[in-house]
Parts: sequence; structure tokens; C-alpha cells
Amino acid sequence: MTTTILHAAKTGPQHKTNADSSQSGADLPARTDIPKKYQWRIEDIYSNEEAWKSDLNKVKASLEKISGYKGALSESAGTLLACLKLRDELSIIASKLHAYSRLQRDENTADPKYQGMVGKIESLLAELGGTTAFIEPEILSLADDVLSFYRKNETGLTEYSFYFDNLARQKKHVLSPAEEELLSRSSEVTQAPENIFNMLAHADMVFPEIKDEENNPVRLSEGRYRKFIMSSDRRVRQDAFTGLLGEYNHYRNTFAATLSANVKTNFFYAKARKYNSTLESALHGDNIPIEVYDNLIKTVNQNLEPLHRYVSLKKKALGLDEINMYDLYAPLVPDVKFKVSYTDGLKLVKEGLAPLGPEYIAILNEGLASGWIDVYENKGKQTGAYCWGVYSVHPFVLLNYHDRLEDVSTLAHEMGHALHSYYSQSNQPYATSQYTIFTAEVASTTNEILLNDYLIKTIDDKQKKLYLINQYLELVRATVYRQTLFAEFEKVIYQQVEAGETLTADILDDLWRNLNTKYYGPNIVVDDQIKIEWARIPHFYWHFYVYQYVTGYAAATALAEKMLAQDDSAQAKYLNFLKSGGADYPLNILQQAGVNMAEPYPVELTLRKFLTALDQLEKLLG
Repeated sequence: MTTTILHAAKTGPQHKTNADSSQSGADLPARTDIPKKYQWRIEDIYSNEEAWKSDLNKVKASLEKISGYKGALSESAGTLLACLKLRDELSIIASKLHAYSRLQRDENTADPKYQGMVGKIESLLAELGGTTAFIEPEILSLADDVLSFYRKNETGLTEYSFYFDNLARQKKHVLSPAEEELLSRSSEVTQAPENIFNMLAHADMVFPEIKDEENNPVRLSEGRYRKFIMSSDRRVRQDAFTGLLGEYNHYRNTFAATLSANVKTNFFYAKARKYNSTLESALHGDNIPIEVYDNLIKTVNQNLEPLHRYVSLKKKALGLDEINMYDLYAPLVPDVKFKVSYTDGLKLVKEGLAPLGPEYIAILNEGLASGWIDVYENKGKQTGAYCWGVYSVHPFVLLNYHDRLEDVSTLAHEMGHALHSYYSQSNQPYATSQYTIFTAEVASTTNEILLNDYLIKTIDDKQKKLYLINQYLELVRATVYRQTLFAEFEKVIYQQVEAGETLTADILDDLWRNLNTKYYGPNIVVDDQIKIEWARIPHFYWHFYVYQYVTGYAAATALAEKMLAQDDSAQAKYLNFLKSGGADYPLNILQQAGVNMAEPYPVELTLRKFLTALDQLEKLLG
């Protein structure tokens, strides 16, 4: 494990939304059939492939030059600055190289040409990362008074102030060069639990067939499960639920072993780096106090009654004698259809985001009209949606737009990421342009909340309003309540391992069943199959990650509330938040925007809004 701060070649789709394609490959148009105005402008990165090759060779040729700084950073402030500037320059070029090849590969994933280009740049990224790995250990080895002297006497180092301070904060958790090398070399081996999980769950397991709504046999998959568990046909929901989880249950001991090994791995690294707990080590990179995590779980646990009431209302609205776990995702108004063309979707997004102010909307319009977005699905195109920020160019957004309301929401979400990247990269030097996961989802979720609020207020059709309110309730249930359940599960299993206990399938099953019983309350039948659901959650292999979905949503709710209330300073503070990038710790950046995530208020506000929406739904249902 290297130090937390990574600078060399920070590239890739920072934000990704999974979504199932609604058409089969045979029905899809070829890439050449999509009008250019609906395609992103790759030529904004490089005008042609020769320019890409030229930069590729430039980075390769510069590796020896940056290696020449190894062991020399203590010579002078100018030497240190030159090394950092060269690393930034090469990282910026590498990010452009990566984006140019990956975006074109994602236009048609079957194209071997761009597969080959991606392979070349990914190898170069690894080589660049290895070549520059000496920099941070050397900076940390400098005497404090030497680095302080450099910073005072070399103005060019000012833009690295936060970078230096953050490195110094982590210094006590950085080991000797030999120990660091040993931990780094161990990482390939300790990736095994996650790799085994992925191979078992996504490659080796064969799920059973079920009958769909038309009584046609369909083989279950993780991708199809989401569609079936949301079916208005209860028999389909139940068959999908029992079929998928039943297959996981066949391998419960193997999944318990892989998850246990992953927990022990992360605990090992935490202890090796002299942290008091694995949770502390996971939060330390973003300088998040453990109290933030604990208060989140405490606050949600104190506000479970609205979720219990929602489950009870859903049972009544669906006309069920009893509501089961497989009924949670069932639509209350299944017959409502929103068909929204891309042109109309753009109009809705602009109108919905008006509270963000004229400056934000002007940049949004620029992005919508300037080749930032690849709109429609074509044969071979990458599924889902993502935003990819390219420093010194502009963000790129991949969509697969199918005239559905959820596509409009995805557009608003991904453009939230895009404008966050735009503002950050336009106002920050490269060293502080990368914002954290903790703040990333705030910008995108704020857009979704504002759009949903606008739609609910402006649509008069009762059934459509019911649909929108229920969609909001489902979003909070899945993002706030369910992800907090995940976070509590993680906290408990790490505490058990740190106390010397062994995680067995029985222990994990019991914990998962008990948490579901507590969160969803007395009005639901907690089916026996639910106890194995922990085994299918990939996020548990990215330790203490999921809580950020909840904090991001709660922060976005608080910020959106201020702008909807026409708070005079809210717009300016929000834009400053977007401009801040990674120039400070996430809690500080959000505090300056007007949200204190160290207090329970943002989560409490979110759950109060959930309760208000529940009242609206109940009233509309009569």
C-alpha cells in the first residue's frame, strides 16, 4: 500500500452509473448512423491519432528525465519544484492519452484497434506510477525545517501547500522504505479475496431460469435481477428473489471465507500502518473523524420509524395481506409512462437546475452544445453512464438515452459531475484539481434533487405525481437507509475480527437478518433467503466506502434546500464548493458551502423530507 495521496496519472471515469440497455444489439444503430451533433467531440482531446502517438512517445521519453530526480529532491527548492511540475505535466498528458483511447473504445467495445490503444496507455500509466513512486517518500524524508525553508523561499511551491500539509499529516503512518516496498509488493496477493469474489459471482455461478411476465423462460443474472425485482407481477419478483439468493446460498461458506479474508487483509494493513482500527485507517485519507461515521448510523437508527411507516403504506397500497422483502422494489403506480425526448429532457434539466443560478446554467448550456455528451446508444457502445473529466480539455459524458424519465435524471446527475470537474479544473492547479469521493456525489445528487423537486411541483397529473413522489421515497430508502444498513454491517464485522473472532457464514447470516429486521420494522416478512444477501454486495470489498453515498446525499439535500429557499448567499457558496476541487479536506469544503457534516442535521433534514414526501404520498393515495 502506498501513501494515500496519488498524483501520477490520475485518470479514468470518475463517476459511473450502471443502467441496463433497453434494446438488443440487433436493434441498435451503427455508430455511423448517429448524427454528429449527438456524439462527443473526441477531437477536442487530440485532432488525430498521430497527435496521440506523439504525446505517448513524449511521456515515454520523459520517464528517464523524471527518474533523474531520484535522490536529488533535497538539493534545492528549485529541484523539488521542477520534479513536481514535471510529474504534473506527464500526469496531465497521460490523462489525455487515456481518455482519447478509452472514450473511443467505449463507442464500440468490440473494436480491437482501440482495445490495443487502451492496453498501451494502461501499461504506460503503470510504468509512470512506478517511476514517480520515489517522490513522496523522499519528500517525507526531508527534515521539517528544510521543507519549511523551501516553501517560504520558492513561490512556485505555493500551489502544493495543501499537498505538503496532507503528506505531513500522514507521515506517522508511512513506514520505512523497505517496509513500504514490502507492503506494496504484497498488494497483488492481498487482492485475491476480491478477485475470487468477482470470478465466483460474475463468471462461475450459473443462476436458474425463471418465467417472466409473459411466462417465457429467462435465465436469471445480476443484471436482469434488478428488472425482475421491480416487476409489477409478484410471482416474478418472488421467483427472482428466491432464485438469485438461493444460488448464492449454495456457496455461502466460500463467500464467508472470501469476505473474512478481505476484512483480515484490511485489518492487517491498518495495524501495519499503526492505526487504532481499520475504520480509522479508511477514513484517515480524507481526514474524516470516526464520529462522522458513528453519528450517521446513530442518526439513521433514531429515525427508522418513517421507514417502517413507508413499508406499511406500501403493503396497503399494493393490496397485500403481508409484504415480503421481494415486494420492497415493486412500483406503486406501474402503469405510469414518461416518454421524454432528448430535446425535452434538456429543457427539463435546465428548468430544474435554475436555482443554481445564471452562471451555472450558462456553463451547462455550453457543455450541452459543445460536444461534451455522447447521447444515444449504438451497437457495441459501453452500457450505463459516466462522466470523465480531462484536465486542460473539458469533461466528457457518456449516456445511453432512451426517452425515459430516468434518462433525464441520469443526464442531470452526470452533468452535475461534469460541471464539478469543469469548475474545479478551471480554478485549481493540477495538484488540487481532483476532488474526493466524499464530495463527488454531492454535486451530482444536488442536481437530481433539484430536478425531482421541480418535476413534483410542476406536474399536475395525479398518477405521475404519485410516481415521482414514490421514486423519491425509493431513492432515499435505497441510498440513505439501505446504505446505512450496509455501513452498520461493515462496522460490526470489522469489530468482530479486530476482537479476534472468526467470521463464519452463520455469523454473517444472523447479522444480516437482524439488521434487516431492525431497519424495515415489524410490518414486513423478513424472508429466510434475505440472510445471504450480504454475499452479493461487491462494495464490502471496498472497505468503509458505502457510507459516502449517505453523506453525499444528505449534504446535497441540505445544499439544495438552501437554494430552493432562495438563500441569497447559497448560490455563491455552492459555486465556490465546486471550484474548490481538492484544495482542502472534504469536511472543510462542505463547511464553507454551508453544510456541517460533522453534525447530524443534514441526515436529520433528509429524513424529515422523506417523512414529508410520505405524507404527500399517503394523501394522494387517499
